[in-house]
Amino acid sequence: MLPFERVSIIGLGLIGSSVARAVRDAMPTVRLTGHDADVGVRETVRALKLCDDVADTPGAAVTDADLVILCVPVGVMGDVAASLVADIPADAIVSDVGSSKAGVAEALAKALPDNVIVPAHPVAGTERSGPEAGFAALFHQRWCILTPAPGTPDAAVARVSTFWERLGSNVEIMDPAHHDLVLAITSHLPHLIAYTIVGTASDLESVTQSEVIKYSAGGFRDFTRIAASDPVMWRDVFLTNKDAVLEMLQRFSEDLTALQRAIRWGDGDALFELFTRTRAVRRSIIEQGQDDARPDFGRSDH
Repeated sequence: MLPFERVSIIGLGLIGSSVARAVRDAMPTVRLTGHDADVGVRETVRALKLCDDVADTPGAAVTDADLVILCVPVGVMGDVAASLVADIPADAIVSDVGSSKAGVAEALAKALPDNVIVPAHPVAGTERSGPEAGFAALFHQRWCILTPAPGTPDAAVARVSTFWERLGSNVEIMDPAHHDLVLAITSHLPHLIAYTIVGTASDLESVTQSEVIKYSAGGFRDFTRIAASDPVMWRDVFLTNKDAVLEMLQRFSEDLTALQRAIRWGDGDALFELFTRTRAVRRSIIEQGQDDARPDFGRSDH
């Protein structure tokens, strides 16, 4: 039995188009409707035949939906949700895919007070963007975190959970504030560090006479992959999850100062202990199937 029969996707970039592809693969009888604010994206999605219908307005996309998934930057989530008020069925469950949850949950509940809200965060993605970058297997063996508010009907949470499980995800239920703290260290801070390192390297490019790019395989290349992510999305993530990011950034700054002190004073034991501990963390990530253990991160030579 299908958890939902009519799904509407608002925002058809990397994540939204991947949801559409995954639904097509896993639940081919589900009727898919969609909308994107960018007319060019809508035309591309029509050409790719990712949805049964691509509406020119968000309201027209949700008129008969029983699940509406907002795949838009978290900074506009509330405004986009508000644009659906006149058209969305009262019994439709509303969800999202945002990387921060406390602020998003509040914005969605305020914009759509008559609908059941089950916020979600599929912890998956690539540095690419746009509907052509999506693929059905994006969510396979990746976590999808649901952050329903207290009092949310259990049946609604179960339906959204089943939906993501059908797309290949492992589902976890979490308090939204706790989610934001966890993701601040596992996702948001690494992106912030990547943006900073790539920006610093760019500033030094004239000094090093292009050697930063030439020798990027030394580690810089891996930071540039993260730093190539959608700038609008990440701007909004940092602003909406400000408190948790700043807390983790303070912890990171303190740890970085301790590392700086160990290097200055030649404390090889402290460096070795840290590197041994972090190596074990990396191995645990691979053991849990969250990354590739192949040499060079599984990159092709071609």
